[in-house]
Amino acid sequence: MSLDRKLHVAVLMGGWANERPVSLMSGDGVADALEGKGHKVTRIDMDRQVAARIAEAAPDVVFNALHGVPGEDGTVQGMLDLMGVPYTHSGLATSVIAIDKELTKQALVPAGIPMPEGTIVKSADLFEGDPIPRPYVLKPVNEGSSVGVAIVTDDSNYGNPIARDAEGPWQQFETLLAEPYIRGREMTTAVMAGPDGPRALAVTELVPKSGFYDFDAKYTDGMTDHVCPAEIPDDIAALCREYALKAHEVLGCRGTSRTDFRWDDERGADGLFVLETNTQPGMTPLSLVPEQAKYCGIDYPDLVEAIIADALAHFAPEGQGG
Repeated sequence: MSLDRKLHVAVLMGGWANERPVSLMSGDGVADALEGKGHKVTRIDMDRQVAARIAEAAPDVVFNALHGVPGEDGTVQGMLDLMGVPYTHSGLATSVIAIDKELTKQALVPAGIPMPEGTIVKSADLFEGDPIPRPYVLKPVNEGSSVGVAIVTDDSNYGNPIARDAEGPWQQFETLLAEPYIRGREMTTAVMAGPDGPRALAVTELVPKSGFYDFDAKYTDGMTDHVCPAEIPDDIAALCREYALKAHEVLGCRGTSRTDFRWDDERGADGLFVLETNTQPGMTPLSLVPEQAKYCGIDYPDLVEAIIADALAHFAPEGQGG
């Protein structure tokens, strides 16, 4: 899927979410690639006047390079739907569901996609006792990029029960999801739209140099090794691609998505679990979707154009959604 004409593309980036720095890197990379292909680009750093700025620019399409709220949760998607402006990646309904980890479970588990059982908990209740047996993972319900994620173990420095003065990364969030900790390996698979439908690209194993694959490990050069393709059995790699593609389709994703896994390699196929599906994966130099696309023979500028071509193919001025 490629573009047959030069376009005016507004690249929407930045914003005020925790992932602002990542979004700025993604947006600049996308804008540079499009300019290198001869397209006209307007860079827009998301603010409260964003609708007026997009209307003034009057682009052919918006490349949504925002991460987190409000760029990934359906807010911006609804605004652009009302404006009648085509935009990349998933639409309103998909974005609302996929950013909410509990809603994602409700959509994917009945479709046969294995995910860890989770319990919603108020952060203030953690001081009264553990919501589930240790070890477990705490994560915000509607954040990405491992923002606010913590692993609570018997020997963690959070205390038992968790102390009110414990310096946990979840403290800024009122509602959390507690999930059993799955030992083993961290992996991810990207899905990319194409003229013949979406396809799963590859499987990457993520090996942090220390600790676990948190926000810093994701976006600090040298802190995590990306093994692509992952050195795993063929049947596990095939399952990763199958589950990632199915999640993309069940959720109604467009453009690209990335599904993250934990694999307990002592349990074989029964130890593979989907953690979440990201509807607007990063496009930074360290990002996994461009890396997997490159492995499949698709360079960065062509990946960006393919995402835009998919957006234009799906745009309908009235009643867009999904």
